[in-house]
Amino acid sequence: MKIGFIGLGIMGRPMAMHLKAAGHELIVPERASLAPELRAAATIDSDAAAVAHHAEIIILMVPDTPDVERVLFGAHGVAEGLTPGKLVIDMSSISPVATKEFAARIQELGCDYVDAPVSGGEVGAKNAALTIMAGGSIAAFERALPLFQLMGKNITHVGEEAGAGQVCKVCNQIIVALNIQAAAEALTFARKAGADPAKVRQALMGGFANSRILEVHAERMINRTFNPGFRIRLHQKDLNLALTAAREMGMALPNTALAQQMFSVVTAQGGADLDHSAMVTAIELMGGVEVE
Repeated sequence: MKIGFIGLGIMGRPMAMHLKAAGHELIVPERASLAPELRAAATIDSDAAAVAHHAEIIILMVPDTPDVERVLFGAHGVAEGLTPGKLVIDMSSISPVATKEFAARIQELGCDYVDAPVSGGEVGAKNAALTIMAGGSIAAFERALPLFQLMGKNITHVGEEAGAGQVCKVCNQIIVALNIQAAAEALTFARKAGADPAKVRQALMGGFANSRILEVHAERMINRTFNPGFRIRLHQKDLNLALTAAREMGMALPNTALAQQMFSVVTAQGGADLDHSAMVTAIELMGGVEVE
């Protein structure tokens, strides 16, 4: 198929290349930042409208809600190039409320819409092992599924209502943030108490406290490898979605709010673009723990 792909950053680039490797024709908008491998692999169009005009399916993988709105409905946006029968798949992580509005506007043009945010970070994108959470009609999901299977392994149709995938992604980000906070507090406590954090982690991985966060992110905390797999500023964006929605529903998310504040401590120290495992530096700061 002819696949338009808009948003070719840390996650989007390997995702798009998996589609190309499977034999699909890749169409992308011109950007000065386009990697040489993409220029060699894809047809380059002038803008998002041209991409949508030439593609059968258009995939978005951009940072935030305003970015999706601009790409879809801004000047020379996707909507300008759509014709009835096409499918728009938004794999960004954005507001569930805005997603419903975006889907309705695209459907008014005679096109299908699936929201399909992902989890798994850069590693999952590179290994085609992403978790994909989709919302939209069964027919639209089944049309998108062969493409999802080229980019991910755990693929779930969460619900037929647009925005269902985004709700699931917000839930994912709450759990991930709180588990990072738990691992950060435990390892900082171990260090402050005089124990070797690496050996503590090794011991915990054999018990009920084991998790993917303990395996991957706790190792980053110990090794101080905070180059971004998933940036703090993006995780903050996702937690803002959770807290805003919770406020609108009249409910409290106390631990989510605390995790957000821990990220804010790191951001205040200039760490917004560090990996979210760098939350540990906020816990260390508050605990008076210095790590060489």
